[in-house]
Amino acid sequence: MLHQAMVFITIIFALFMFIKGWLRYDIVAILALLFLTLVGIIEPQEAFAGFGSPVVITVAAVLIISRGLINVGAVELLVDKLEAIGGNKNQQIAILTLITAILSSFINNVGALAIVMPVAIRLAKKNKIPASNLLMPIAFGSLLGGLTTLIGTPPNIIIAAYRADNGLSAFGMFDFTKVGLGIALVGIIFISVYGWRLIPVRKKDSPSEELFKIEDYVTEACVPMGSHISGKSIAELCTEINTDINILSIIRNKTKILAPTAFDVIFSGDILILEADSEELKRLVEKTDIGLPGVGCNTEVNRELLNSKEYSLVEAVIRDDSPLIGQTAKKIRLRPQFGVNLVAVSREGSRISNRLKNISFRAGDILLFQAKASALQETLSSLKCLPLADRDYRLVNHRENKRIFSAIGAFAAAIALTTAGLLSPQVSFVAVAAVMVLTGIVTSRDIYDSIDWPIIVLIGALLPVGEALETTGGSELIASLILRSNGMLSPAIVLLIVMIITILLTNIINNAAAAVLMAPIAISVATGMGKSPDPFLMAVAIAASSAFLTPIGHQSNTLVMGPGGYHFKDYWKMGLPLTIIIMIIGLPLILLFWPL
Repeated sequence: MLHQAMVFITIIFALFMFIKGWLRYDIVAILALLFLTLVGIIEPQEAFAGFGSPVVITVAAVLIISRGLINVGAVELLVDKLEAIGGNKNQQIAILTLITAILSSFINNVGALAIVMPVAIRLAKKNKIPASNLLMPIAFGSLLGGLTTLIGTPPNIIIAAYRADNGLSAFGMFDFTKVGLGIALVGIIFISVYGWRLIPVRKKDSPSEELFKIEDYVTEACVPMGSHISGKSIAELCTEINTDINILSIIRNKTKILAPTAFDVIFSGDILILEADSEELKRLVEKTDIGLPGVGCNTEVNRELLNSKEYSLVEAVIRDDSPLIGQTAKKIRLRPQFGVNLVAVSREGSRISNRLKNISFRAGDILLFQAKASALQETLSSLKCLPLADRDYRLVNHRENKRIFSAIGAFAAAIALTTAGLLSPQVSFVAVAAVMVLTGIVTSRDIYDSIDWPIIVLIGALLPVGEALETTGGSELIASLILRSNGMLSPAIVLLIVMIITILLTNIINNAAAAVLMAPIAISVATGMGKSPDPFLMAVAIAASSAFLTPIGHQSNTLVMGPGGYHFKDYWKMGLPLTIIIMIIGLPLILLFWPL
């Protein structure tokens, strides 16, 4: 009883830390594992057994394969012609969301989103529509696509392993397709016909704006001694350069003037904290002698860098596994270590009045920076940032036609062998990853860069924690609470309750964590009712990937928050009806293909 209570306390504490985000989720998972090991609930020799689990191996192999398919340009075969999409907005959203879903069925969800997102942004510009109309649909499409195959998302792999641990064979490659495909198709139809209309358009700019007026940036600029703008008011400066730059504050002699008015005068030596988009910043440098960060007040150097072919001005969004998160440009030594000059930052439409060097980066922030064009791909990969700009800045190599067919062929062979039951998923997909490494499709550096290590650590650490929940009787206790009204509720309603609990959980913590914690509970509920565990496990798998209510439930949601200019509360407006539709469609499909 004491051990059971300690497991519950540990899990509740972990959930609290997941929600607060004070520590990264993989660190929280390791702390939970260590605590249960130190108090004797988990045996020391079993503490790190989760890292040798087939689940961890399979997830890592799939991530490497995803990188290989992207490297040879195989994925781009599906997106090359997307910019020529015509028709009305409904058709454009439907095609973009469908393509994203197809990609995410077989490669990492974030990788699929990273390929389609720049196309969606350019398409928004071309058709003069807000990017916010397109970005949330494709983010949700990446989640819907993950429902359809074993390797579409980590929760599916986790659920398949739990089925095997329960004395049955693991779910196969396309066992999830029976339910997931129907849900994905209905979800895409809803999003493209009506759902996108529920997304608030928060852009203050007109639809005819330039491509990168995604969000106003916050940057700083210094006024050099003897500047010709010294002595002019803010209003006069804006008139002179014919643009509307919002000066948030002026730092003068270590004194900060907050919210200056249009009549406040600018003097030599002032540091201006201003808000503008990338085109306005460029115009400011070209028409005045104001200096941007990193170069100081050397006007000629600023202009040379902005117009140099050797240096590129790039916009990129920070992934949630980026080394930048929680760091400032000064602490992480962005310029000396990565050769990057930070020019500006944009964050969820909010204003930042701090000095640029003191801004602590978050996942979803958009950075405007200068970097050497020759090292741009390597720089973006090291920083784990996704480019939002030109196709030349993508995180893939140019297409290698000679290797496309070998990569796709090896991947297809692994899927066929897995589906036929001739090889286990972990063996077949590790074999494909090895082939890609040996043939040079994936470099040794790509191996480690492509693996989402926080997810790997999270799964490896939480698997023993989930097992402890089961061995101490914790999952049976929770199951008994759910089943307390079993006499009044039908098994289908109990199944729906399991789905709802998992959905609520997955929207506040990582979906893999939700699957690990809910799978043993689902099995205990099924056992308590004398029913097959299959429908309950499938319900957890579907629900764990239904993180449509918040931007923190899944990486894809977080990544589009900045570029789309969304607020936290915007997600549930389309996400809630989509979640209800998933439950309405998913429950009968589960009962049809996986009867109680």
